[in-house]
Amino acid sequence: MSVLKSAAARKKSAPKAKAPAAKKAPAPPKKSRRARRVVDAAAVHEIFSRFQQANPEPKGELEHVNAFTLLVAVVLSAQATDVGVNKATRPLFAIADTPQKMLALGEDKVRDYIKTIGLFRNKAKNVITLCEQLIRDFGGEVPRTREALETLAGVGRKTANVVLNMAFGQETIAVDTHLFRVANRIPLAIGKTPLAVELGLERVIPPAFMRHAHHWLILHGRYVCKARKPACERCIIADLCASPEKTI
Repeated sequence: MSVLKSAAARKKSAPKAKAPAAKKAPAPPKKSRRARRVVDAAAVHEIFSRFQQANPEPKGELEHVNAFTLLVAVVLSAQATDVGVNKATRPLFAIADTPQKMLALGEDKVRDYIKTIGLFRNKAKNVITLCEQLIRDFGGEVPRTREALETLAGVGRKTANVVLNMAFGQETIAVDTHLFRVANRIPLAIGKTPLAVELGLERVIPPAFMRHAHHWLILHGRYVCKARKPACERCIIADLCASPEKTI
């Protein structure tokens, strides 16, 4: 085979160089909820002014007769409705409205009273344990600090904030699912966790409205700014709301 023929064969069998791949256009940045701006200070003040005018003294919907029964009711309300908790606790609190009486009743009987509530077995155990703790560590009284309340069985930050606010008049914000949704929707405070929303609300809510702020927001989320179908047509703050989900 001649040199020329061998060179031609090599050229024919040599792989063709691939053309450089075209560069893909960069993907557009994803929209982040954190990029949304909360409503301004004037709007925040107006929002709570309207809530106050519509409902000057908002009340929590859990029935109770004192700080102890409130504490128990809030512990029982985890993953349960207020209506369901009230139905179970009315006869219970009629005979056991102190830690001593609840402890004397015993876990089995407490469980029988609350068996219509979700997670009732574990909740009955927590109620008896927190009664023991109240008697042993706090002289049978409900403590008035978040740190002390959080040492009790079944009590987390949200439960502690509810008790501090409702029983002792402290300016705390208890972030439940309704409040969390409303705060992020309007938006008043944008956050991925209840604590982030709580701290965000503390920064923006005017002091004059702090006492009842969490009740207004919870009730608004429960009855108007609902998860699936917000009733924007009867919302008293619709014109101040910047939610992309708003229907009017």
